[in-house]
Amino acid sequence: MEQATRLEKSSDPGAIGYAVTPVILSGGSGSRLWPVSRASFPKQFWPLLSGNSLIQDTALRAANAGLSAPIVVCNEEHRFLVAEHLRGIGMVGSRILLEPVGRNSAPAVAAAALLAAEDDPNALLWIMAADAAISDEPALRAALVKACAAAQEGHFVTFGITPDKPETGYGYIEVGPALDGLAGVNVVSRFLEKPERAGAEAMLAAGGYLWNSGMFVFTAKTLLEEMQIHAPEVLVAVRKALSGRKADLDFVRLDRAAFIACPDISLDYAVAERTERAAVVPASMGWSDIGSWSALWELGAKDAAGNVAQGDVLLENATDCYVRSDGMLTAVVGLKDAIVVTTEDAVLALHRDHAQDVKRIVDRLKAVKRHEGIAHNRMYRPWGFYESLIAGERFQVKRIVVHPGNKLSLQKHFHRAEHWVVVAGTAIVTREEEKIMLRENESVYLPLGAVHRLENPGRIDLELIEVQSGSYLGEDDIVRIEDNYGRTG
Repeated sequence: MEQATRLEKSSDPGAIGYAVTPVILSGGSGSRLWPVSRASFPKQFWPLLSGNSLIQDTALRAANAGLSAPIVVCNEEHRFLVAEHLRGIGMVGSRILLEPVGRNSAPAVAAAALLAAEDDPNALLWIMAADAAISDEPALRAALVKACAAAQEGHFVTFGITPDKPETGYGYIEVGPALDGLAGVNVVSRFLEKPERAGAEAMLAAGGYLWNSGMFVFTAKTLLEEMQIHAPEVLVAVRKALSGRKADLDFVRLDRAAFIACPDISLDYAVAERTERAAVVPASMGWSDIGSWSALWELGAKDAAGNVAQGDVLLENATDCYVRSDGMLTAVVGLKDAIVVTTEDAVLALHRDHAQDVKRIVDRLKAVKRHEGIAHNRMYRPWGFYESLIAGERFQVKRIVVHPGNKLSLQKHFHRAEHWVVVAGTAIVTREEEKIMLRENESVYLPLGAVHRLENPGRIDLELIEVQSGSYLGEDDIVRIEDNYGRTG
């Protein structure tokens, strides 16, 4: 990832003047942006539009409006990624709520509202996804001021984006009459599902319809009152999960059994489409949910032929294409309206009109249990990352990078032995009762069953090559005896 823009104290006179708690939902997998976005490292952690990741851009957007550090709701697997990305922009004081399992947006928002209500039941909450793009932040702040004024009056407010094309990838909002005394805020007549092309064209031509951005503003009290009316079973389960929470390093871990019992339902279905307090702020703010590769083509900087190219890319007689390479040289010749994406272990090629169909490929990969459907070759961990370089029938070679001051769990394996060779930095290796210091070009052998640990005591990254040999080389052959990061498996 490129160097992230760091958080600076906002001096923008457009700061909104309301005390608002941002709530960032970071639970999606972004499968329509495969092969870059995968369940183990989804789109919100990638720098798809700038030097920042999408979740960093989202957090900075709130900070630029003069708001406090956010509540972030994410799954357990991504907790260290979220923390690292927030630290990368200098953001402190965030509360990170961990979902034991994914249960959609209604339980996630309910948990955040209950947490905020412990400090102030009337707290204003701004709900947003971690992976959307907004190019016009002054327009966003102007819309947020209107939304906050309505939310303080007890309305359940959403942002409706003025459409500029017949988009079939978004839900729609039919705009009702203006609300008295609240400039720029309207009643929501109804929410509509994602339409077919003809329906989208008809709504664009008729006017009075907006894209559903999925962003909401309301008080914690309003959300909890409406959930009690329209989704009480969600509220009961989440309340129990929060009451049984545990502190885990910098995280708030919801009770697993209670949260698993919670219904799987979106905030739209649970409350927004049922409440009589729904209001909408129409806005044009350069919003996109970045839900497909065609959206990134639309947002990207184009050459004279309308192409967007990122990475090691060579174009010849190509027009209106999106071509990205995160790995090898990718050459495109004579194509129009194409999307080509190359990673280290997968290549995707499609017509831009079929960008919404990428999820079908992911579903097929998952159905046959292909690794590429859910994870990258490079796997991030709280201490750094590892990646497989080569694998055979009874051996595997990996590159391991451990960040300064970090250590792996104290562990052992039942089915493999390992040989570590330090390439850069300094390592302290625990092997049974021994403590071994290794420097560049030095190595150590770890026999099958030996209790061992790797740590980096230095000030630069520790990089080593690991050679595994044995009858089974899966990542689940790890018995953790002690772990700094609260992992058991």
